[in-house]
This record gives sequence, structure tokens and C-alpha cells, in this order.
Amino acid sequence: MNVLFVSIDSLRRDFLGAYRNRPSVVDYDVETDNLDRFAERATVFDTHFAGSLPCMPARREWLTGTQEFLWRPWGPIEPFDDPVPQLARDEEILTKLITDHFHYFQHGSHGYYEDFNGFEFFRGNEYDAWHTSPKEPPADFIDQILDRETDPADSMQYLNRHAYARNVADFTEEEDFFAPKVFSRTAEWLAENQEWDQWFCYVDSFDVHEPFHVPEPYASMYTDEDPTDPEMPIWPYYGRTDEGQSKVTDRQLDFVRSQFAGNVTMIDQWFGRVLDTLDEQGLWDETMVVVTSDHGFALGDHGWMGKNDFTLYDVIARTPLLVWHPDQTAGGRVSALTTAVDLYATVLDSLDVPMPSETHSRSLMPLVRGDTTDHRDYVLFGYWGSSINVTDGEYAYYRPPVAGSETACYSMSLINPHSWFTPPTVRSDADAGEYLPYTESTVWRYNADSWLQHGDERLYETGRDAPQETNLVNDETTTADRMRTLLKRGLGDLDAPPTQWARLGLTR
Repeated sequence: MNVLFVSIDSLRRDFLGAYRNRPSVVDYDVETDNLDRFAERATVFDTHFAGSLPCMPARREWLTGTQEFLWRPWGPIEPFDDPVPQLARDEEILTKLITDHFHYFQHGSHGYYEDFNGFEFFRGNEYDAWHTSPKEPPADFIDQILDRETDPADSMQYLNRHAYARNVADFTEEEDFFAPKVFSRTAEWLAENQEWDQWFCYVDSFDVHEPFHVPEPYASMYTDEDPTDPEMPIWPYYGRTDEGQSKVTDRQLDFVRSQFAGNVTMIDQWFGRVLDTLDEQGLWDETMVVVTSDHGFALGDHGWMGKNDFTLYDVIARTPLLVWHPDQTAGGRVSALTTAVDLYATVLDSLDVPMPSETHSRSLMPLVRGDTTDHRDYVLFGYWGSSINVTDGEYAYYRPPVAGSETACYSMSLINPHSWFTPPTVRSDADAGEYLPYTESTVWRYNADSWLQHGDERLYETGRDAPQETNLVNDETTTADRMRTLLKRGLGDLDAPPTQWARLGLTR
């Protein structure tokens, strides 16, 4: 069995036809004809959640089966990990990575692409340090991606966003943009590699991640604004969108949503070429196809823009998952509770590659084949150094850390726990030992303060209160106690570090 694994970064469920029965921040249907076409063929997972957030922690879950956020933040593949491409290559399976996701190539995130037989990286997205000219990109475009009032010329935001403007300065046609490059190349690769007996192709599209920079016709598809108006932002700043606290007007917020939607539709159009190639090459009967995302993105939901600084509501943590497998029982929908780390075991299962013994992953294939309707009783999710959250599929409970608390960071390299884009921190306070429950390898351990507070304690019934507007933590005390117990069970099942219990104000 071949496996085609497609990640679309920051893709919201409510912008897809397959999940359009839930409330949305936009009052129009976003065109996703090809993703909808795939959903009609595939098994649609209705209760799928992220685990470790954001970008690279999610990818370590997918590729190594390690739910990492209880032990470390954004970081590299560890020497004791068993990545899918390495295990597949050991079984003489061809492996390929196609991506424009530049975080694979930054400080602190090495090891993700090296085990593939081949990888292709399309340069230039977000902060990729690529082009150095023109020195001064067009001023109107800079106004759309930068806040000149808050970011002086020597600030990191100024330098990084100027880098993006330089990278895309010569983009004139739709084909120049990132999603078209990623998905057209994927279609070509599928057609070119039919002589191999078996393959694993991992496609990681950084779009729909910000900046929401798209060409026509997509830029004007969901708005009457002039997409080139320097007053209309295409790279929004994270933070509040509430009246009186917002850095964007209501008009600008609507425009940002329209550009996000346009980006989704552009991705969908080019993903259609991949589906066409699967049709033309007759690959459906011998290929599992997975389409998912690492997390969502708030576009004014709960008064926020972004994903990092607030409670991990469903708009962030509840992610799309569509799976086609030739052995599935006629597709349909799965309501069982699943999570990101389960895709590791699912891929290995479909490749018929032996599963390592120490993993947090459980294969979804029994659900896909219709052999069972149950999978997990609970899912933990969160950022390292922030709130820890649990859902049973009906309720979601959010537990913030005690203010000023610390937790331990564990890694074989001295990763910088509070910065994803800088070299390791020189430290003199780390000690080493066999501290991880899932490996005998020695790792460094050092403490750092709780990073993102994510508000207060919260409880939502996600069925009847899909927008998660009513915090029930003080009203449904029995349910709140049950979910606290479930959180403690999750920490215990994973043998979470003692510092995680202390920072949450919990006892075993």
C-alpha cells in the first residue's frame, strides 16, 4: 500500500464543505470543490483533535508518534525517535517530502527531512531567509504586511516581513505562488514514480498559514475591497479583535477573513490536480490518502486573531481529518474521538511497517475498516509551558498553569524553550538523566517559566454549545470534577513530569 499524506497548515474546519454544518465566522460558503470531492470518497473524522501545538510539535507527532508537549516545546527530531521515513526506508519503501514549510530548515527544528529518499523545498514563504533584493520592496505592499507604527526598522517583525516582501517581489502569475508550486509538483511526482513498488509521499503545504497573500481571482473572490489597498492587511498581527482593544477595524477584519478564504480556495484548486493524477494513474486502489491540518486559526473568534495567546478553543484544536483507504467500509463519517499522534501508527499500519514499542500512537485503521466505533476516551492537547487541556469529545476542559510557575524542559539538545527561531540557549542549570518514560536515552532537563497563560479555568459542552460561548466550570460542577479527574488520568497514563502536576495546581 502507498501512502500520500497531505498537511494543509492552519486549515479551519468550518471553511470546508465537509464540515460546514458547524457555525462559522463568515456568512458565505468558501469554494472547496476538490476537497469536497475527496471528502465524498474518504472517511470524514468529525471529532479529531490536535495534540502538541503549534507547527513543529504537530509534525513530530505525525512523523514519530510522540506526544511531546508535556516534555518539550518546538524542537528537533530526537536521536531516539523512529520517524516514518526512516522506518519506511528500512523496508525498502521510497519516501519523499514536498513542502514550502521553511520551519523544517530553521534553528531548533532539524532532523525532519533528512531521512527521506528525496525532498523538495519551495523557498520564500513567511520568514524564509532567501532573497536579499530589492532592498526596499513596494511601499504599499509593505503597508499591507507590516505595522509601521509599532515595528521600527530594527525590529524583528520589520526585518522578517521585509524578507517576505523580497521573496515574492517577482511573483506575477498564480503559478508563482506557494500552494500551486507544492500541489502541481506533487501531481508530477505521482505520475513520475509509478515504477516503484511502494512509496510514502509527505506533502506539507505551509498555506493557508499567514501571510494571506493570494493572486487574482482569489484575492477578490470574497470581498468588494481593493485587495491592493495599503489599508487592508494581508498579514494580521496576533492579538485581540474586540472593540477598544483591536489592532484591526471591522472592515479590515472582514478583509482578512476574505483573504484567508481566498487562500483556501486557491489551495483547493491546485489540490484538485493531485486528485486528477490519482484518477489518471489509477492509484486509488493501491494508495491511502490522508488530508489534515496541524491546527486552526482564529479570525475574530472569541475576540482573537491568531492561535497562540488564548484558550485553545475548538477553532484551534479541533482539526479536519479526511482519510481514503481502499479497505474502508464505503467511507462515511466517524464520530470516534481521535488525535494527531494517531496518524503515525495509521501510516505505518497502511505501509505494513512494524510499529515501534514505545509510542503514544494508535492506528485509526480499525475505524477506517469499520471494525470498531470506539478509539479513545480522552485526548490531551496544548502548548508546552501553557494550559493543558482535555476533551472526551462532548466536553472540553481547559486548565491554565499557576501564575509564575515553572515546568521542566527535556531534550537531547539545549533547545530554547521560549523561542522557536533562535539557536539553543547556553545554560549552566541543566542536569542529565533518563527522565523520559518512553526512552532509556539520557536527556537534558532544565526549568523554564510557564509561557502562555491562556486565561482562566474553562469548561464547554462542545455539542450543544459549538461556538463555546458559555463557560460551565462553575455551573456544572459534577462535570467539571469529572473532567479534572480525566485530565489527571491523562497525565498519569502518559507518566507526565512531576513539574506538570505542580504547575497546574494538581495532586496525583
